[in-house]
Amino acid sequence: MTDAKQQLIEYISAEAVFHGEFTLTSGKQASYYVDLRKVSLDHRVAPLIGQVMLDLISPIADVRAVGGMTMGADPVAAAILHQGAVRGLAYDAFVVRKEPKDHGRGRQVEGPDLEGQRVIVIEDTSTTGGSPLAAIDALLKVGAEIAAVAVVVDRDTGARERIEAAGYPYLAAIGLADLGLPK
Repeated sequence: MTDAKQQLIEYISAEAVFHGEFTLTSGKQASYYVDLRKVSLDHRVAPLIGQVMLDLISPIADVRAVGGMTMGADPVAAAILHQGAVRGLAYDAFVVRKEPKDHGRGRQVEGPDLEGQRVIVIEDTSTTGGSPLAAIDALLKVGAEIAAVAVVVDRDTGARERIEAAGYPYLAAIGLADLGLPK
């Protein structure tokens, strides 16, 4: 395990895992909640997220851009973009809105032109896989090629199976065991 990944796990465990009773996106109840926005928007942690995610996705060839559904994917994609630049890599970022804008250019996918480009769909914390799949639907409409889905924290609640069943590789940087959490 890299030093950056170990530090990231420590920050997430200390500052982004909340214990109590929570309702997940799936509607199921959970005794803990991983709120990655608590750390993905933190100046100490965002660079670590970028480094760890770059290590995860770098084996995938010819990727032009990373991004996903706003809001969870936005800081992760930005961290990858910035840490990639530090390493001399050219990853752009994109944002996928829930719905196309009803004004301006009416776009649902913001950022560089992705037609014919290989992209990785990013998610902060994956539960059901619904957000990455919604992002994929929007990206396919603009002609992007989906290389993979990559998440920072996988809750091991079916997202991997759902995304792989849809035909996309699924990569997770950190699992529940890394955080000392039960399934």
